[in-house]
Amino acid sequence: MAIPVSLSPLISGKGGIDQELSLRIYDMEAGCNASLQEETFPLTGSTEGPGSGEEGTLNLTDLVNKIYSIVQEDIFEGLELNCKKDGSVSTCKILKVIIGSGNTKMYEVGWIGQDNAVVGTSVVQVGDLIIHKKARVSRSMLKFFIRDSTSRNSPWIVHANLAKKYGIPTEPPKDLLNGQGLPKVRKGLMNGATEDGRKRLKKYEEQVELPVKYPIDDILLKPPTDDPLLSKRCPLSTDFRVPVDSVGDLLMVWDFCMSFGRTLCLSPFSLSDLENAVCHKESNLVLLVEIHAALFRLLIKDEGGYFTFLQNKRRKLKVTLVTWAEYLCDFLEMTNKEEFSSNVSIIRRGHYGLVQTGLKLRILQELVDEAITACAIRQNLDEQIDQQQEIAAAEREFAKNKKEEQKLTMDGVTEKEVSQTDAAQNVNESANGQLVKKEGKAKKNTSAMHPGRHLETEMEKQSIQSYSFGKDRFYNRYWLFRREGRLFVESAGCKEWGYYSTKEELDGLIGSLNVNGIRERALKRQINKFYDKISNALEKRSKDVTQEMLHEEAVLRRSSRVQAQPKDNPSMSFLKYANKWKEN
Repeated sequence: MAIPVSLSPLISGKGGIDQELSLRIYDMEAGCNASLQEETFPLTGSTEGPGSGEEGTLNLTDLVNKIYSIVQEDIFEGLELNCKKDGSVSTCKILKVIIGSGNTKMYEVGWIGQDNAVVGTSVVQVGDLIIHKKARVSRSMLKFFIRDSTSRNSPWIVHANLAKKYGIPTEPPKDLLNGQGLPKVRKGLMNGATEDGRKRLKKYEEQVELPVKYPIDDILLKPPTDDPLLSKRCPLSTDFRVPVDSVGDLLMVWDFCMSFGRTLCLSPFSLSDLENAVCHKESNLVLLVEIHAALFRLLIKDEGGYFTFLQNKRRKLKVTLVTWAEYLCDFLEMTNKEEFSSNVSIIRRGHYGLVQTGLKLRILQELVDEAITACAIRQNLDEQIDQQQEIAAAEREFAKNKKEEQKLTMDGVTEKEVSQTDAAQNVNESANGQLVKKEGKAKKNTSAMHPGRHLETEMEKQSIQSYSFGKDRFYNRYWLFRREGRLFVESAGCKEWGYYSTKEELDGLIGSLNVNGIRERALKRQINKFYDKISNALEKRSKDVTQEMLHEEAVLRRSSRVQAQPKDNPSMSFLKYANKWKEN
């Protein structure tokens, strides 16, 4: 449940309540075997406070008893119960409470048939309803729910998401602004009758406010711009060639090809090469053809739905530079998606390059979604998981042995101190014994330290998925992709992407994270843990980009002199791609 606070009183014991509080009772695993559905509890407080005329908001026990009595006695919309119908008893649901003359109540009910569907409606009297004496909600469950749904209790304040969802006003009632309905400690503030009610309420809250125990939800903290201890976060770079909403597909396709390159028989290529290739207008680029062909071969070997579709069309199961477009059209027909079907004819005529960049990536993303279910990929994943578990077990064993050795070393030091008090004739024997013991420990330490130096490296080699460090206060997620020296940032809605590419930007990000927030504390801890790895990747990419720019300028100068095309331009390297892992 979200933590943002809204200044909305849940219930006041002094002032009259004319609001309806909609509460949802969720399934609770502990202490509750039955699943409760959404209920609406109309809370109508009396004009008298709890106790004989005592001012103050209801305490937790009184509030629970008040809601419990209402749930037990009142009949409200949404309640399911039994009702008399044509001489028998049927299950119904209260749809509407009708108040007639003289405050008499009638109820419009919906008769519940199979699959909990309403099959008809009727208007019945209260005497026709069969009311259970036992309430549908226990006091302990109500107490748990109130604590989980509120942020403070004097006055009761519900979380902002609940206030918004159920239409609870966010302005305090007038009786609270006028000084009524608050604990007795506020009477000292009542003397300033000319002071505005809102200011008096704020002053009271400041007086009774308890110290905050950090970390708390990040949204409750003041904005970073108002905190002088936090540095300013650098803006994200967004200079992608592909559309903004297609960056996620680009990264997913590239990361999949890099992670399972051996299984696909597809040699590595850079993210920039893939980005430039999908934006190019040529229809038979080697890089894109090899990616599609590798995915088609995987699906054919898996003998799944795509394989069956090709057999029904009596297609020869051999993907080549000439026939790959036909296999792509077959796949698009199999998916039967409208956004793809309109481009099948364009691809079949050999004009794949004319397809929009975003649509090219969506097609590749659809292919990856199908490929990741293949047995070869699942088997590869299982093997990687088993290897990671073995390495983790070896790491735990290494740490355990190291701890035992440290304990033995301390015991050896103690024995040496005791031996110094022995007789003089035993000194040499004790010293020799200690020397032999230390030599044995040294050999053991040498053999034990050897795997320890490589455990982290081996774990990194076995890692397939790219690493997510966590989220910031705005739920933006931070990613580091293997073989790509940029720290990518994914927006909360997964529709926008940006990145940091320099060490200075990384340091600025770390300095802007507020450790008093739950998410940013965890994010900062993870980034600091892998700081050397991230900074080295950023610096390496910065050097590579600088060298490529210098090389590109040199090529352009040379080409202008000889009036030739710059074939060695690094930005055109995707045109020279050759699949070195391709099966013969």
